[in-house]
Amino acid sequence: MRILLTNDDGINARGLDLLETVARSFSDDIWVVAPTEEQSGAGHSLTLSQPVRVRRHDDRRFSVTGTPTDAVMLALAHIMKDAPPDLILSGINRGANLAEDVTYSGTVSAAMEGALAGVRSIALSQSYSREGMGDTVPFAAAEAWAERVLAPLTTFETLPGTLININFPALPPDQIAGVRVCRQGIRDYGRLRIVQRKDPRGYEYFWFGLAPMVQTPGHSTDLEAIADGFVSVTPLHLDLTHDASLATLADRIQAGS
Repeated sequence: MRILLTNDDGINARGLDLLETVARSFSDDIWVVAPTEEQSGAGHSLTLSQPVRVRRHDDRRFSVTGTPTDAVMLALAHIMKDAPPDLILSGINRGANLAEDVTYSGTVSAAMEGALAGVRSIALSQSYSREGMGDTVPFAAAEAWAERVLAPLTTFETLPGTLININFPALPPDQIAGVRVCRQGIRDYGRLRIVQRKDPRGYEYFWFGLAPMVQTPGHSTDLEAIADGFVSVTPLHLDLTHDASLATLADRIQAGS
């Protein structure tokens, strides 16, 4: 099995090193194509207004001066075009990618790009508490649980246009309750927090952040799974069509024409 690893935290991220260790328990044919710098929050963006450069670190390790989507596109269409991967693993992200995070996440978007290309793709993220931030984020939960969670999924034949999103709770490994397959949740938009400051020249600038969670939906979601101490496993699909609205919307359009 040929496995492509990527992420949005950059080629030198701790989570990527951990993911490579985990991936080698399944295969010795491991390729790494990841952004040169951190690209958190890049979503499913690609670089169109400037050139993208690739640096070769060794025969199977490359960095890309672009987004996670750029990295996967270059891997599939250029670097590995003659020997495409059987599986794409993206992560392990520093920070959870739950609920609507998946629309902002470069980690999940890299897996989305793989799914678009017809490659089995899995995103992995490590949640952390507010006490453990920056370079102090502990990956112990992912280190202990990633291999056992991935084992039944590495050969799982996902449907076209689908991917799997995995999140590890911010707990010591022996306190994790297990693995829960669950649906994507949604948070209260009131969590958005904007910090306004001024630079030394007197010009305003802003930092975007998220306040503590205001509310959570039922226990069937990834939000609740993580809150309950489980590793969350969520199948996602790329078709954003809201089927339940199709007939009603068509009726409204016809009535107004």
